[in-house]
Amino acid sequence: MIDGPYFVLTVLGVLGTGLVAGVFCGFSTFVMRGIAALPPAQGVAAMQSINVAALRPGFMLVFVGSAVLCAVLAVVTFVLWPDEGTVELLLGSVLYLFGCFGVTVVANVPRNDALAKLDAGTPEAAAYWPTYVSEWSTWNHVRGIASAAAAISYILALT
Repeated sequence: MIDGPYFVLTVLGVLGTGLVAGVFCGFSTFVMRGIAALPPAQGVAAMQSINVAALRPGFMLVFVGSAVLCAVLAVVTFVLWPDEGTVELLLGSVLYLFGCFGVTVVANVPRNDALAKLDAGTPEAAAYWPTYVSEWSTWNHVRGIASAAAAISYILALT
């Protein structure tokens, strides 16, 4: 069984990836649906505001901190190569680092950047809005599932 500081790191991995999964689950199940139901100008303005707010320390500490923690867990697992939980720890790290953090960087952030460049009340923003909602939401589902799967994998490593 995993113990000592390694146990603490794994529990923190469960907590961090689980919290991020919860945020993305909220967006996938009701936030984006609520915003998408608004007139395009209001939806664009709301999402632009959310994207700015997401960059504040509260969320970024959990989101980026979990990525750092997952990387540390992967490195420590490779170095220590424990008798139990190795596959689960490495899988959890890969799921979060690539399925959540990586997807955010290559899929969600570029869409956020494109949205940020638009004036909410313009025809260009109204035309882009349905595509943004659809594509951004799809990738959000992926990163939410990957975060939850990472948390489950870390939990399995502890059992």
